[in-house]
Amino acid sequence: MAYETIKVSTEEHVATITLNRPDALNALNQKLLRELCQALEEADTSEKVRCIVLTGSEKSFAAGADVTEMADKSFVDMYLKAFFQTEHDRFLAIRKPIIAAVSGYALGGGCELAMMCDFIIASDTAKFGQPEINLGIIAGLGGTQRLSRFVGKSKSMDMHLTGRFMDADEALSSGLVSRVVPAKKLMEEARSAAHKISEKSLLASFAAKDAVNRAFETTLAEGILYERRAFYGLFNTEDQKEGMAAFAEKREAQFRDR
Repeated sequence: MAYETIKVSTEEHVATITLNRPDALNALNQKLLRELCQALEEADTSEKVRCIVLTGSEKSFAAGADVTEMADKSFVDMYLKAFFQTEHDRFLAIRKPIIAAVSGYALGGGCELAMMCDFIIASDTAKFGQPEINLGIIAGLGGTQRLSRFVGKSKSMDMHLTGRFMDADEALSSGLVSRVVPAKKLMEEARSAAHKISEKSLLASFAAKDAVNRAFETTLAEGILYERRAFYGLFNTEDQKEGMAAFAEKREAQFRDR
């Protein structure tokens, strides 16, 4: 499918989706979000894809939502159209692992989009922020909730109330990103991680993603119960038998997603 606001490529079981609105620093508008969700859903159902990398440009992952698209809207406009809601829910329904490869600005909706991915690999030039307060609004794509869970109340409150940016080193020390690499090495590092994931059992990847996400939605006791059931369930798969046999035989496992 031909897209106007994103680019998509697939190589060695990894789909790379690149946000492509360079004149707007990849600001998120409705068209981009719809195209992004379509590309994610196609990757999710493709037998050729086992992991997804979402990225932008070296200068900007996504510098927020497109203000020009929202400026004249009323409460009724936003509420009736469930602005952001449909795309948010479609994104979260993707089962395959998604890595955000972030360089440059990841602000407002861009920061929120990165946090919706399963983990973030950042370049040393990355800057994260939720500066919606400067526009007289607040985050609307999960920013107040996810950032608070990732970095804690105090730092999240600081960022949402002052609009300040967080650089890559602070994002790493705060737990927002999983690793920081030089900008020129960002895509190499992200694709390397994606290739490692693509070598694993897709069944186990699904289970791990579900279980970790459940940790943010329930109590510790309920989360452990969910994890245990998923853990037990994987012992009814061929991949579990193959993985443990390969370990015992000191060879690489050949998973078949069965």
